[in-house]
Amino acid sequence: MISLSAQPEAIDLSLAQTALVIIDMQRDFLEPGGFGASLGNDVSLLRTAIAPCQSLLAAARAMGMLVIHTREGHLPDLSDAPPAKIMRGKPELRIGSIGPMGRVLVRGEPGHGIIPELAPVTGEIIIDKPGKGAFYRTELNDVLKEQRIENLLVCGVTTEVCVHTTVREGNDRGYRCVVVGDACASYFPEFHRVALAMIPAQGGIFGWVSNSTAVVAALSPKRMSTATTP
Repeated sequence: MISLSAQPEAIDLSLAQTALVIIDMQRDFLEPGGFGASLGNDVSLLRTAIAPCQSLLAAARAMGMLVIHTREGHLPDLSDAPPAKIMRGKPELRIGSIGPMGRVLVRGEPGHGIIPELAPVTGEIIIDKPGKGAFYRTELNDVLKEQRIENLLVCGVTTEVCVHTTVREGNDRGYRCVVVGDACASYFPEFHRVALAMIPAQGGIFGWVSNSTAVVAALSPKRMSTATTP
């Protein structure tokens, strides 16, 4: 067990029942020349989440925690993309169009891949999702149930869209979700701030919010051994 400093209050977690979920840290969203940049966004704002995510990932791997990466994207024929989603925006920037990193948000294209700084290793699970939430039309819930996971440490991009949707979905399914605030980011700083404030409001209506320093410290083998010493 670990005790994690968080808002609205500290939370005790069983590591054996906890997974780290890293949301959509993909090249198309975080790299210059990707889909996010083509829409006029400043990708440097999203890249602030990389270092905290790296710290979380290293700590989770050291503790042998279940690690799950998600990627938003669609089948090459776009059969899993609703027309309303495809038709958004300018024709040359829509899902499936050709961009600097291949077809936008299409599975298997270069831009769909996870950034090298957070590349999955053997044994880590990758969930390909067609929507904003990681539970929608994916095997995520089955994976978590099979592994007897009850708690999710959630990070990634963007805070107010895919992170928030995943946390809301997880909350409705009975998972205790802890969002690691500095390991999330948005193209819009105000959206990031407000999205984080919503999660622990009203006594934790959607979950808890912590930070990477607190999580990494809680996962430290030295702290763990001290906590378990009689």
